[in-house]
Amino acid sequence: MNYLDWVVLFGTIAFIVLYGILKTKGAQNIEGYLKGDNTMKWWMIGISIMATQASAITFLSTPGQAIEDGMRFLQFYFGLPIAMVIISVTMVPIYYRLKVYTAYEYLETRFDLKTRLLAAILFLILRGLSAGITLFAPALVLSTILGWPTSITTILIGTLVITYVVSGGTKAVSLTQRQQMAVIMSGMILAGILAYSMLPEKVSFSDTVVLAGTLGKLNLVNLEFNPSDRYNLWSGLIAGTFLFLSYFGTDQSQVARYLSGSSIAESRLGLIFNGLLKIPMQFIILSIGVMVFVFYLFHQSPVFNNTVLKEQALKTEQGETLRSYEQAYIDVHEQKRESVDQLVDAIHAKDDARIETISQDVKSLYKQETSLRDSVKSTIAKAIPGAKTQDRDYIFLNFVLNHLPNGIIGLLLAVMFSAAMSSMAGELNALASTTTVDIYKRSFRKEAEASHYLKASRWFTVLWALLAMVFAMLATFAENLIQFVNIVGSLFYGTILGIFLTAFYVKRVKANAVFFAALLAQCIVLYCYFFTTIAFLLYNIIGCAVVIVAGLILQTFTSEEKTPS
Repeated sequence: MNYLDWVVLFGTIAFIVLYGILKTKGAQNIEGYLKGDNTMKWWMIGISIMATQASAITFLSTPGQAIEDGMRFLQFYFGLPIAMVIISVTMVPIYYRLKVYTAYEYLETRFDLKTRLLAAILFLILRGLSAGITLFAPALVLSTILGWPTSITTILIGTLVITYVVSGGTKAVSLTQRQQMAVIMSGMILAGILAYSMLPEKVSFSDTVVLAGTLGKLNLVNLEFNPSDRYNLWSGLIAGTFLFLSYFGTDQSQVARYLSGSSIAESRLGLIFNGLLKIPMQFIILSIGVMVFVFYLFHQSPVFNNTVLKEQALKTEQGETLRSYEQAYIDVHEQKRESVDQLVDAIHAKDDARIETISQDVKSLYKQETSLRDSVKSTIAKAIPGAKTQDRDYIFLNFVLNHLPNGIIGLLLAVMFSAAMSSMAGELNALASTTTVDIYKRSFRKEAEASHYLKASRWFTVLWALLAMVFAMLATFAENLIQFVNIVGSLFYGTILGIFLTAFYVKRVKANAVFFAALLAQCIVLYCYFFTTIAFLLYNIIGCAVVIVAGLILQTFTSEEKTPS
């Protein structure tokens, strides 16, 4: 990086922070701070929903997911449009009719206080953990660039987000997310275009598609039903629908986005807008990852993508072993490059038999590279005990830093920071809303001036930001970040969704039955995570189904309660 990159990076960040502060300075009431005075238009709601969901993890980790695992992750989102329609028809009118600040207020109306508190606490746990993961991604980027400890970069980024969220609340989050999404998508598309422009002249765009498809990276749809497979058509359509029903219908970080709409119609349009555009957006990001994969067929890729960690390991007694693996990796790449050139010639000649033969050679050499990379990871783990050797999240970052021109590097890093700030801002605002309205105001300070709750919301925003910083600094993530954040959600969303679906549709189940059914469901989901190989998307169906079925069973053994009006 040079001075131009730093100017672009910090100029973009400073503009977004100052814009958020100046445009929303001095939110003076709790209605404005938590619900944005209900002034948001449908397109602003849609962008805000997408920006809250699309954190830096999306743009840092998803291309790496595509490079190593192909396009099949897209199936994860196939249930999203279905969920958006269901939420628009059923949940949005109820939230508007009750004039709630949070989704969990409704549960006390339908059940009782303990059920409301249970759902709110489950949300606070999962969203608090997710905020830490969201913050970790850009802290990782900055620590890699500067060589600083992630604790320092975590504090720096967290402080920036606190600055404008505390000032303007929900409206600051929504307004700044427009600028952030513009920076994000323009930067990512530019990265894909530049990756293509650096391919050999003889390689056309159609050649890149054929290469990626031949080598198994365009695996968009898998029709096989396999409970242990994380990504297939059925897990996306069925389990994904349950996950997104819970995320967009009961997660306050999303509910707050469309509760700020000026009408039910605006909120519904915002949700449908998100449902229609999210899959194409993810397709573009995954396609950029595939383009980087094709780029690395012709250019040497790093044997280990966390360069800071690799340099530390090279200084240990394992250094020579690492160097020997790296040289072997370079040699294999040279062989692979020759085979790839032959594959391109076969594609131009439309020689299917030769394409099949050479593609098998390329795949075999790619497996050798993967084996060498695994050996490097094992060696680094020996050299630095406890080090995180899963480096998928660094692949796209390395590409940006090592192959893109100055100025563009700063823009792409600004993309990752903007995404992190937009997502974390939405999460902090939701955490503060839920803590203030569902916990503090309901159970600790029932009667106070509106200014008191406004001040409390701001302090809770700071508190959750500090907790997210601590979690980001202490935690290590064995999974790819984009998978890890979805796993965390799946551990809790099924139970929360089960409570809400019972509230909406299973009227004979009352408070005690649903409360104990939810506790049982949460225990079963945690058991599935720790002791089975069931794909995490299915946790959402399991948790939801257990709440509803167990609730019905328990209700038969429980005396009828009066349903709150």
